[in-house]
Formats: sequence, C-alpha cells, structure tokens
Amino acid sequence: MLYLMQHGDAVSKDVHASRPLSETGKAQVRRVADLLESHGHRPSHVFHSGKLRATQTAEIVAAALAPSLQCEEMGGLGPKDSPDALIDELSERTEDILLVSHMPLVGRLVDRLVGGAEDNAIVAFLPGSIACLERDEDQSWVIDWFLRPDIVA
Repeated sequence: MLYLMQHGDAVSKDVHASRPLSETGKAQVRRVADLLESHGHRPSHVFHSGKLRATQTAEIVAAALAPSLQCEEMGGLGPKDSPDALIDELSERTEDILLVSHMPLVGRLVDRLVGGAEDNAIVAFLPGSIACLERDEDQSWVIDWFLRPDIVA
C-alpha cells in the first residue's frame, strides 16, 4: 500500500513564517490518524517533505499508528517537485509507506500513478486528506480508498 497524505491545515505566513499546523490542522490529522489506526493501517515507513507542517502531520500520524514508527525527511516531496523521481522510487519499493507532502504534488502524484497524466484531477485533496493506493496484478496503481478529514466525525 502507498498512502499519500496532504499535511493538515497550517497557519498563514503572516502568523508564522514556517507555517506550523493550526489547531484545526492538528485536530484534522488526529481524526484521520485515529481512523487509520482503528482499521489496522500500519505503514512500515513514514516520510515527509521536511517542511514544518508536513513534519508535524507525519509525527501525529506515526504516533497514532505505532509508537516505534519513525518519521524521516525525504527529498522530492516539496509542493512544486516533479513526481517523476518519486514514481521511480516507488516502483522499487515493496513495503507499505506513507508520504506526507503538499499540494500540488500529492494531487499530481495520484494523477500520474493512476491516470497517467498530471492534469487529470482524479481526487480533490484538502488539508489532511489521504489517498491509499495499491498495485494490482499487472503492477498498475489503483486507488483503494480516499478520505478527507471533513467527513471524519
């Protein structure tokens, strides 16, 4: 499984230059993380872009899923990075991983993995949204499920 998550809601640059998660964002991410945990989702690795809001999102999710689950910064997860290098990296991985990144990258990555083009707009990410993709029999990526925090009670 490949989990692609957009960081939770962040404060504006006017409030804080490094844009940490807002209280709303922290609550969004906790709700999604708790739902993942209750359904037994356990990626073996959690990677984030290194930006504060993505790091905080990854830490909240990892703590909810397994106390020993480590979060690591990974290159290529910036908002404007090309999905090409990630797609190559993902083709070599067999373990379940969670990538915490930003728009437009998470949307473009789903579009490329599932639809073959970056402008298909296959899913509509909002802060705190997560998509779960898996490979089918012919090694093509398909969406297993998609969740936005606004529908998690």
